[in-house]
Order: sequence, then C-alpha cells, then structure tokens
Amino acid sequence: MAVRPDYVERVLEVVERIPPGKVMSYGDIAEYLGEGGPRQVGRVMSTYGGAVPWWRVIRADGTPPPGHERQCLARWREEGTPLRGERADMRVARWDGSSR
Repeated sequence: MAVRPDYVERVLEVVERIPPGKVMSYGDIAEYLGEGGPRQVGRVMSTYGGAVPWWRVIRADGTPPPGHERQCLARWREEGTPLRGERADMRVARWDGSSR
C-alpha cells in the first residue's frame, strides 16, 4: 500500500504541532485531516516518523506504539503527559488540533 507524498507531509505536519504533554491517536490524526485512517497514519509514522515527536502519536487506548513502550514512557514523563499507569490518560492528554 503506497502512501501519497502529500499525505505523508500532512501527517508529519500535524505530529509536529502536537504540544509537549499532549497526544493524538492514529485515528485522531486521520479524522483531523479528513482523510485516510489509523492504518495509513501508522504506516506514515512507521516509515517517516523518526524525525518528529513520534511518542505523541499513540493507540486510541492510550498505549504507546508497540516496541517503543520504554522510550515513550520516558518522553511522556519528561513532558508531563498525564498518565494512567503506563498509558496516556486520553481524557486529559488528547489534543484536538486547536491552537496552543
């Protein structure tokens, strides 16, 4: 499944705008863009997301990307992301895409 370069850019731009201490799910980003879905956003992040704050893009249940749990938790703690155990507290930490 190929992802269009313009879609990649749009996803990465949204991720760069997520403030420290906030998160968005893969589905949140797709909904915000009005295009694609969680899988397409996940594909962009897994292929191109290393240069953006990837730890701010997570599963809808508040869990970190698989295989990155320790790094993600450390970053969240540094940034003061609201947590519920080892998950982001989506009720408090979710960013809606509005201005800071």
